[in-house]
Amino acid sequence: EVQLVESGGGLVQPGGSLRLSCAASGFSRDDYAIGWFRQAPGKEREGVSCIRSNDGSRYYADSVKGRFTISSDNAQNTVYLQMNSLKPEDTAVYYCTAGSWLYCSANGYPKHVWGQGTQVTVSS
Repeated sequence: EVQLVESGGGLVQPGGSLRLSCAASGFSRDDYAIGWFRQAPGKEREGVSCIRSNDGSRYYADSVKGRFTISSDNAQNTVYLQMNSLKPEDTAVYYCTAGSWLYCSANGYPKHVWGQGTQVTVSS
């Protein structure tokens, strides 16, 4: 059973940075993808980014492109989301997700397994 545990959320001022971590375990295959979604109060859930384990391909939503970077440490089975130049509109609960690498592309992100979420608040 795949399990995902997020950490690293918190309160940060506009223009600041945070790094989210997603510790993953239980994969039975080595060709999967890890993604990040977020949901702000009163808004629909939004895909943020994803990374494939097999070829390292990365994809980003237009709203975060150039500010957020997804990376992976395969030895630690951990995926990171480095968030820079944060804006108040980035405030949301951020969820780590996992699924087949086929679902990580410019057209979407994996949704098969979800973590519990971590709150990110950008406010002065």
